Amino acid sequence: MKITLPKLSPMRSPEFTFGVATSSFQIEGSVETRLPCIWDSFYQQEGSVADNSNGDVACDHINRWQEDLALISSLEVDAYRFSISWARVMNKDGSVNQQGMKFYIALLDELKSKNIKAFVTLYHWDLPLHLEEQGGWLNRNTAYKFRDYTQCVVAEFGDRVYSYATLNEPFCSAYLGYEIGIHAPGIKGKAFGKKAAHHLLLAHGLAMQVLNQESPNTLNGIVLNFTPCYAETNSREDISASEFADDYFNQWYIKPLFDAQYPEILNQLPTTDHPDVVDGDLDIISQPIDFLGINYYSRAIYRADTTENFISVLPKDVPLTDMGWEIYPKAFTELLEDLNNKYILPPIYITENGAAMVDEKINGQINDTSRIEYYQSHIAAVNNAIAKGVNIHGYFAWSLMDNFEWAEGYLKRFGIVHVDYETQQRTIKASGYAYRDLISNR
Repeated sequence: MKITLPKLSPMRSPEFTFGVATSSFQIEGSVETRLPCIWDSFYQQEGSVADNSNGDVACDHINRWQEDLALISSLEVDAYRFSISWARVMNKDGSVNQQGMKFYIALLDELKSKNIKAFVTLYHWDLPLHLEEQGGWLNRNTAYKFRDYTQCVVAEFGDRVYSYATLNEPFCSAYLGYEIGIHAPGIKGKAFGKKAAHHLLLAHGLAMQVLNQESPNTLNGIVLNFTPCYAETNSREDISASEFADDYFNQWYIKPLFDAQYPEILNQLPTTDHPDVVDGDLDIISQPIDFLGINYYSRAIYRADTTENFISVLPKDVPLTDMGWEIYPKAFTELLEDLNNKYILPPIYITENGAAMVDEKINGQINDTSRIEYYQSHIAAVNNAIAKGVNIHGYFAWSLMDNFEWAEGYLKRFGIVHVDYETQQRTIKASGYAYRDLISNR
């Protein structure tokens, strides 16, 4: 089975970037060679991770990075998106951990030798634990610590990086981590979610100031995730509920970037739930960016509720991934069109898209046709958005390899490369070969 594009698609151009993506905590392991982060503490809480596992070893990438880069090269991708572990490269006193920096510099040099663009994410959810103990993202000072960390990374990495993203999915850090508590650090309370979100966005703006001054030749931006919100029915009440949910979960993170303001629903929230906005914050947050990274996996359906502004409704009799997420590529195209119409956007990169599926290894092979079908339909959805005028410059498959899937532990597999966690053997799945063929046959 192949992944194909129309013959005249702009995605066939050599200028269009195809890549694969990972994140530090999910693959690196070697916990003993860095400071503790919030996930090291979180998985010690009973019931926090579905299979009671942890990230101490993960995919052992720290020790197998050369093998992994050879694997990436064999897939013929143009770019590799990965994140830096803040806890690996910085000491508690704010000085640089040279051993940690040395690891990433060697990785960057190897990528450059293989002519693979390095898309570096500065924060993918793994806040150093000592900063969480000082309030984490509820503490405004953490945003300034992030600025200082960014400055150190940029100074050390020099000209090795093609692109920097400040944050990956601040919604997940804020809402999942500080509002409903199903991700690290596991704090629960509506009063916390929007406060954490504001400090994350402030951190982004402060880091962009550093990047634009210290690294003007890199492509600098941020990565946001979107779950398009649909009404269960055509009733005015359900439509209003879905619009409120969209503002709460999606627009809350993009509107400050481009309009320098939060959505109007701010005025409907109790004042105790409001972010602590200081004069000038939104000017910092709305720094110009070179690109917007968009992550998409599925949509959500909402209905009106008398006690809450909305409630989520699970779809029935629809195709699902192993995460239980509806497979609905049409929403991907509609999302991209909607954002393009709503905001004046810089170039867009699809920085994550992919699916957890139940993989079966037979005679040493993983014939994951359902994942190939997912990629085919969603790459076609991106192509449809481009055809309708959306300025998309790249697409990254999530993920390169099976890994520690946060609160799901090792139960869910997103990789186009299979990882045997007992032996750490990597095996390219049929989806990996199909993705390689799509890239090489452009």
